[in-house]
Amino acid sequence: MTEPEHAATRSLSATLGAIARTLQSEPDVNSTLAAIVKAAVNHVDGAEDAGISLVERGCRIRTVAPTSEIVVTIDEVQYRTGEGPCMDAIADHQAYRTGDLSTETRWPGFTPEAIATGVRSMLSYRLFVTDTTLGSLNLYSRRVNAFSEQTDDDGRLFAAHAAIALVGAQTEASLRIAIEHRDVIGMAKGILMQRHDVDAVQAFRMLVESSQSTNVKLYEVADWLVTHRREL
Repeated sequence: MTEPEHAATRSLSATLGAIARTLQSEPDVNSTLAAIVKAAVNHVDGAEDAGISLVERGCRIRTVAPTSEIVVTIDEVQYRTGEGPCMDAIADHQAYRTGDLSTETRWPGFTPEAIATGVRSMLSYRLFVTDTTLGSLNLYSRRVNAFSEQTDDDGRLFAAHAAIALVGAQTEASLRIAIEHRDVIGMAKGILMQRHDVDAVQAFRMLVESSQSTNVKLYEVADWLVTHRREL
């Protein structure tokens, strides 16, 4: 690697480190999402707008923290047609880049409506940690060929940092909610301990496993159990 390449790598590492620290300092999930898209536009070469397509319960996909209405419009077309870079990034676990949407042939249902917004280039990254897909980070530009191969590579590193920050914020939010609902969780644990002759640790594990298998928040599982305990 040449000295200029070394310098570029060091600069990128420093930038990503600074971004990661900024994201991790955000107080909640919404602030983290807003910080991610702001940092993407500021630091990913060619990006003029950005947004996140977040996968929610029931595999519903929702746009969060869009930097403009164009982002919302294009994303709604993708969700409606089931086509587009963000849909493929989420489904295929890859990054998708377009050079010029006016000549794009991969998404015939999506492309004509996307072109009408004035956007010409898109770049979508899957946001994930381990095997869990959180959604996709989507970048937009009105310029043709706005995103290069180098941008693609650099953006993958950014997306990795963003995913870690996002899942950290989500986990913290879940713990905060769990603390706020500790009484109902305690009651649910007591019900399980009595009915299944298990200790508190095993009862809590049962609640967690039920939450994960049903994709329902822990406190909601606990609340359901307490509410329906006489029917079980």
